[in-house]
Amino acid sequence: MILADPHCHLQDRRFDDDREAVIARALDALEWLAVVGDDIPNSETACQLVRPGVFAVVGVHPYHADGFTESDVDTLRALCARPGVIAIGETGLDYHNEFSARPAQRAAFVRQLALAAEMALPVVIHNREADGDTLAILADHAAALKSVIMHCFGSDAKAAERFAELGCYVSFAGNVTFPKAIPLREAASVVPAERLLAETDSPYLAPQPVRGKRCEPAFVRHTVEALAQLRGMSVETMAALLAENARRAFCLGDRERFQPLILGARP
Repeated sequence: MILADPHCHLQDRRFDDDREAVIARALDALEWLAVVGDDIPNSETACQLVRPGVFAVVGVHPYHADGFTESDVDTLRALCARPGVIAIGETGLDYHNEFSARPAQRAAFVRQLALAAEMALPVVIHNREADGDTLAILADHAAALKSVIMHCFGSDAKAAERFAELGCYVSFAGNVTFPKAIPLREAASVVPAERLLAETDSPYLAPQPVRGKRCEPAFVRHTVEALAQLRGMSVETMAALLAENARRAFCLGDRERFQPLILGARP
């Protein structure tokens, strides 16, 4: 079965005791995974974890938008030049946990979108309770972006349709498997098949069959199974669809410098 996890946080301290074992389990189960940054230091750590089958995504989360500077942009630009960095992110807006002021969040978001356009890289977006502003900002920038991935989608079906209409990929994590997540499953049911993604966001949101455990990339299979059931497809067909979508969303294969890290390049 073809599987990928395009969004995990293996720099998290919860992996400090067994990070290499988690990566080994992931690469036994998956074609590839992407370790995603949420500030400058752990974006740098994500780059350090790159190896065959492991990519990095670098960016500053809206939680850390206060104090985001042009120096940070310069650091991210330099990180983007490293082998295996495939996207900017996660950036975006979070109006649920307003750990940074909304104007600072919007400014950091727009600046990272501009950097993604400059570097011709996809962008990974965190959006929580900020659909209106996220959609408005993306409407102004989407045409210049290589691709847009709405990570760990948590809004309703109407919002899912609007993001898909903008050309975004819409990615679902383990919470789509929770029994009470009916609105989230309704959203997953309306996303066009070619725009659908699955991820873990590990160590967060372990899917229902392993709920309560620390999530890890290999657990993406449970989310794939739930999406297959939801959309009336075999698990194998859904897995292949999602893996192909993920490759396309992250433009794997269209840059020569990524080739040594793509599937099949592992020793």
